[in-house]
Amino acid sequence: MASQSQGIHQLLQAEKRAKDKLEDAKKRKVKRIKQAKDEAMAEADQYRMLRDKQFQLTQSKIMGSQSHLSDEIDKQTLEKIKELNGSYNACVESVLTQVLNMVCDVKPEIHVNFRATN
Repeated sequence: MASQSQGIHQLLQAEKRAKDKLEDAKKRKVKRIKQAKDEAMAEADQYRMLRDKQFQLTQSKIMGSQSHLSDEIDKQTLEKIKELNGSYNACVESVLTQVLNMVCDVKPEIHVNFRATN
């Protein structure tokens, strides 16, 4: 009877050790999964920061060139306005004189298609 009791006791101890080993293995597995998740998050954050920096550089290059183009367009527009104002000032007198001459010098004539009705 003592040997049966001792055998049962050994089986219970072996079962307890196996259960403890399983719990330890589960804890290690959970710990490894958490560590892998943390590493993946850190890597993703690092990649995101890298892509953000690249985006900021690209955006600053594009915006910088756009502002340069905007400045160039403004400069060309001002030059064109000055040119047109100069042309206007040079020709305004002669054009006004021609218009006034045409309006004021009325030559009454009978239209070509006019038919006299008797």
